[in-house]
Amino acid sequence: MSQSVQRPEQAVLRLVMAQCNFLVGAVAANTRRVIDAAVHARDALQADLIVFPELTLSGYPPEDLLLRSGFQELIDAALVRIRQQVSGIHILLGHPEQTPDGRYNSATLIGDGRVLARCRKQQLPNYSVFDEKRYFVSGAGFVVAPLAGVQIGITICEDIWTPAAARAAVDAGAQLLLNLNASPFHTGKGDEREAEVANRVVETGCPVVYVNLVGGQDELVFDGESFVLDASAATVVRAPAFEEGLYPVDFERRAGRIEPLHGAVTARAGALASIYRCLVLGVRDYVGKNGFDGAIIGLSGGVDSALTLALAVDALGAGRVEAVMMPSRYTAAISLEDARHEAAALGVQYNEVPIEKPFASFLQVLADAFAGAEADTTEENIQARCRGVILMALSNKHGRMLLTTGNKSEMSVGYATLYGDMAGGFAPIKDVPKLLVYRLCEYRNGIGAVIPQRVLERPPSAELAPNQKDEDSLPPYAILDPLLEGYIERDMGVDELIAAGFDAAMVRRVTSLVDRNEYKRRQAPPGVRISRRAFGRDRRYPITSGFSHAGFTD
Repeated sequence: MSQSVQRPEQAVLRLVMAQCNFLVGAVAANTRRVIDAAVHARDALQADLIVFPELTLSGYPPEDLLLRSGFQELIDAALVRIRQQVSGIHILLGHPEQTPDGRYNSATLIGDGRVLARCRKQQLPNYSVFDEKRYFVSGAGFVVAPLAGVQIGITICEDIWTPAAARAAVDAGAQLLLNLNASPFHTGKGDEREAEVANRVVETGCPVVYVNLVGGQDELVFDGESFVLDASAATVVRAPAFEEGLYPVDFERRAGRIEPLHGAVTARAGALASIYRCLVLGVRDYVGKNGFDGAIIGLSGGVDSALTLALAVDALGAGRVEAVMMPSRYTAAISLEDARHEAAALGVQYNEVPIEKPFASFLQVLADAFAGAEADTTEENIQARCRGVILMALSNKHGRMLLTTGNKSEMSVGYATLYGDMAGGFAPIKDVPKLLVYRLCEYRNGIGAVIPQRVLERPPSAELAPNQKDEDSLPPYAILDPLLEGYIERDMGVDELIAAGFDAAMVRRVTSLVDRNEYKRRQAPPGVRISRRAFGRDRRYPITSGFSHAGFTD
């Protein structure tokens, strides 16, 4: 909660942006948080109004919970409870609303036990990670209501991304626009939001208060960064990213208009810092909200597991993280040394469990079945699956979630073993390309050196065969990552990629690997989304497909 903040004498309206971390489906707990925050905003912050994010009571996105019998009854009871228990301050919050005409994504303005206004979202996003048309029908889109002598216009999330709702609200007399949001993070999203909302301000000449959700929900992370734009489209208040809090904003009358007073404008962090904080919050909330005591990680001495370990410690604390090194006959001595160094630097519990005995036992059991066949990736995968069994056993025994360590480059081309290194509950760096893994490690070392420099300099290797290196199986990451970005995140076709300068044979090979390994990704654990096109909710391709990059054939 925020500390008490003295209200300026000239302020005709003080509202509080409630940048909160709600749990999807936890209607009673979310309701309690609303009541507590409203009372604090009234008593400590002297606020007239507190504004919460989109779908406050259900959490976002509630998905098929909306289809369960009784869920809406909980929401309706929560609204009654808030009306009965809070007075002396107005509350604007989001919630699902069921009517004979359909289900709406709504926002309700409550004051002294009464419903003063209700807005129903008009623009329902149905792209990228959004699937709102599955659950909601479109409403009128805006409401104008008086509050403390100010005409406020209410809109919900996507409504502010098109001109119509804001224009209509101002034409109906709105002096101040309030926008409730559940806008998830991807790189550069903060700049995009403020630029788009600035367009509405320029079009209408009306200040806007943009209140955003914060917290991790499965693959999505909501970064907050709630903000206020004045009538000239300047940012006069910006809340911190990835942090909960109650942030007061004051308004005064100036030449017949309502204008926000300048407040704290938190500087936007750089790209690496934002991504790192997003990953930390995603891990913290996924582990915590799912009731696990901590996390367990298979540490290899390589860069991916080193970054995952650092993220886990920063998210959960060293005392809740366990690292396990599982050397094989192919593990280099320096991998063991580096893994021990990483664990010691971060202060986590560390164990070494060699896999030679189970690996040898599997080879013995399969000797007759494999007779006459040359060793190949089968034996490599057995090693990875030995490790997967060990890690899952420790996860079960210790009640800690197993975090996988695969990056986006590997997941794209299937350079991972089903039921081996893909086994686990959450994949923190699933949407982080390999080159970005290195940059994030360097960023983390800039905070405090925990990853040995030679881990960042050694050629990456799965160490499942003698002298193995990733580039034995894959193009160099300096070429692979940009190619994958074009194909996956920008939907460039084979011809476009070749025209962009990539080698034709490499393009065909890599795109074929991406397409063929959809079945693996469908079985992978969820992971934090940081890009515009992450595997999972974002990018949905068929596993079984006859599509050919070669064009029309019969």
